[in-house]
Amino acid sequence: MPRELRPRKPPTSYAVFAGYGNEDHGNVAGPSKVHLMDEEDNSGSEFEPDKGPRGSKKVPSSNEDEDVEDPESEVEETPTKRSRKTTRTSRARKPRAPTSSTTDPSSSLMFASSKTRKEQSRRLPPKVQQVTRVPSVSMPPLLAPRAAKMYALPSPSAHHRHRAIPVFLRKDMVERLDEPPSLFKEPRIVPTNSMTADHSLIDRVSKAWGFNVGAGPVWQIMEDRSCYKESIGSGAGSEKESSRRPRVYQNVSVRPGWEVLSNEDALKYLPTDSVMTEDGQFKPPPQVNCYVGPHDRQTRVAFNMFDSVSTSEYFEDGTGYIFNAGSPTWGIDWCPIYQADRPARQFRHYLAVAPFPTRSHAPAIGVKVPHPSPACVQIWTLKPRTRGENAMDEDRPRCDPAEIRCEMVLCLDSGPAQEIKWCPLPTHDQWEGARPRNPRKIGILAGTFEDGSLSIYVAPDPVDVRPPGDNTAHPVFVKLPEPVLRIEHEGTSCWSLDWANSEVLVVGLTNGCLAVYNVKHALDSGEALHVFPTHFIAVHQSAIRALAWIRVPPTDGSGVPNLSEDPTVIASGGYDGVECLTDIREPHGNVVNRTRGTAAYSAFATGPIMIDHDNTVKSYSVSPSMLGRGHVLMEPDGPVWSVSVSDYHPQLAVGSADGSCTTTNTLRSTRRGGTVVRPMQLTVQMLDKLTSIQSQPFLVHKIFQLDYSRKTGDFRMLDHFLPQETQERSTNTKGKAQEEKEDAEASGRSTSTGVWPPDIGVTRVAWNNGNGLGGAPLLASATASGLCRVDWVMGRWIKDKTPYVSVPKMRKEVDVASDESVEEA
Repeated sequence: MPRELRPRKPPTSYAVFAGYGNEDHGNVAGPSKVHLMDEEDNSGSEFEPDKGPRGSKKVPSSNEDEDVEDPESEVEETPTKRSRKTTRTSRARKPRAPTSSTTDPSSSLMFASSKTRKEQSRRLPPKVQQVTRVPSVSMPPLLAPRAAKMYALPSPSAHHRHRAIPVFLRKDMVERLDEPPSLFKEPRIVPTNSMTADHSLIDRVSKAWGFNVGAGPVWQIMEDRSCYKESIGSGAGSEKESSRRPRVYQNVSVRPGWEVLSNEDALKYLPTDSVMTEDGQFKPPPQVNCYVGPHDRQTRVAFNMFDSVSTSEYFEDGTGYIFNAGSPTWGIDWCPIYQADRPARQFRHYLAVAPFPTRSHAPAIGVKVPHPSPACVQIWTLKPRTRGENAMDEDRPRCDPAEIRCEMVLCLDSGPAQEIKWCPLPTHDQWEGARPRNPRKIGILAGTFEDGSLSIYVAPDPVDVRPPGDNTAHPVFVKLPEPVLRIEHEGTSCWSLDWANSEVLVVGLTNGCLAVYNVKHALDSGEALHVFPTHFIAVHQSAIRALAWIRVPPTDGSGVPNLSEDPTVIASGGYDGVECLTDIREPHGNVVNRTRGTAAYSAFATGPIMIDHDNTVKSYSVSPSMLGRGHVLMEPDGPVWSVSVSDYHPQLAVGSADGSCTTTNTLRSTRRGGTVVRPMQLTVQMLDKLTSIQSQPFLVHKIFQLDYSRKTGDFRMLDHFLPQETQERSTNTKGKAQEEKEDAEASGRSTSTGVWPPDIGVTRVAWNNGNGLGGAPLLASATASGLCRVDWVMGRWIKDKTPYVSVPKMRKEVDVASDESVEEA
């Protein structure tokens, strides 16, 4: 006969002894399904709900919790360290309140429905709901509770953004423009109060910047927010740019041994074609055919190396300049010029451009090329157009008064440059009076090159090195000897760099380490044999792609900033998918985000601007009260190659792989819609005016878009795009990507395809940070096709109305105590 098993008996339940047993479950084997209830009216627990009017415990369900406006409703209580059984019992002892006072509470079982934390974070505004009575039925066993966190992050709102809080408060006077700036003209500048002079000015000017709806900055409130220890902190004339950005390295001169090369000798340093001739000679790079002009009537333009064209020839309001560097360009930067020397040079602007040797050149990270390896850095000049140099000028009545040309080509033996940056302060010699030396220098240029070195060169003045009678329509080729300072590391290569000031710079290595150098003594004395880093910190696990100093002076123990010290915090982005903030006083980095990206420090956004997931450009705050918090600025259609910020305005420039160069305002309003209101009594008419104001959009401006035809091999450059409004999304809505994509297709908006030719990528963007308020609207960009561009980008007020009535009232230059008005934007 089969073996009979002894029947299992359920363990004794304490609820049965208390008189709450369920007879239906008395002889059922398996897990107990007895549902626990409160034993008495007062259990002595601190989580005990308040009693109802008839002695019943009025406990709202999870739906009722959503209806109660409790400031701590989003912060869940954390259970104490008890056993799992005790926690489960306390979670299960929350009954439902009966709907009728005539119902016996002992004849029913009351349960509190549970919500997950994710659902609780998506609570809607409170709505009153009724509680229904649940009959006594058999219920499934209670699930184990989830461990609650000790904190609750605020849910982002689509209509709120955190305002940037300045880290360094400058109390001294600054300068502002009194009339619109113009190229090659002396700007009219007046002194004004600094944006960070007091908290009311911070709020006023920050809000005023939010009403800029143009692609560039509004000239009325631009100011220099840079912070260098070389500047004169206080005293008479401290507001002038010559005091904030003094001339440095006046004893450094061009190293002897330079020479001017002929066109034939310079060919091996210039960009060439990928193939050579049959006799082994270099071929010039192929011309780049690009369609320029309005979308419906574009003109095909053939760009040879060193050719340039102005967009005003194809647009009536064109303010851009296109030129061909010859091959893909990965380095571009503006040369700073001292304020007093600009009129002597007709307010020219010098731009350094570093192209690759060929169009097919692909550098390998960490692989050093043999030294010497020929390459070049081109010096382009944006200058007034000279009549008579081009015979076609007479046939073009709408010819732009300015032009950009390649003045000089520096022939180097360090290999192609990965990144180049001028010393941020003016380093050129005086241009007025007698020549102190021949040739004079135009600046000190640092770069990371493919031979694995960090090399610093002293660039000569193009005017002094040009031979007499030479054709000024063509560049002069100058062969420079060894750099004034050359730094190498064994087993790794220098990949990225950034200047903190004129003395200190940081280098990102391909092994993931940061190396900080003080180069002042080496540059002044010329002794570059024993230069060691002041700090060497391992931060990343692979090559460091981008670096940015947080240019804020360190503070002492009492919180007072020490203006004579170097900054100590570095933002870095590596190829290991980590973005870090590193204080060089500590031997480790602090992870900010986990994604690959670039980095730039904005004095207006008060923090580094990095890349988040899905190609999102995000700004992080370094202010102590908002440390680590950030908000999304824009979402380009393709991966971001470069970002650039300015010391004079909060406009952000972004270059991405989809061929677009875009800008946006980092200080846009924290809430959609809004006005600038003074403390006063509002009349009915003013309230009507306030309520009639439309919401303010978050705009992204596309400066140009480069496209490529695989069939014909021609490029196309599109301009004059309408601004695109971006939607601020919270983390709770990011999972609806498919729905957003369908909505974008239905509304006709462009969606990212993820497939672009490599030649159209905008590899580098750079605002003009070294030529004062008059040159701040200049934006330079480089592409992988070799075509580069310089744009004069200006902004405007929304509805063309200045906030706070006028800039002097906004800046508190005049008494506004008696002024009672509301200015809408």
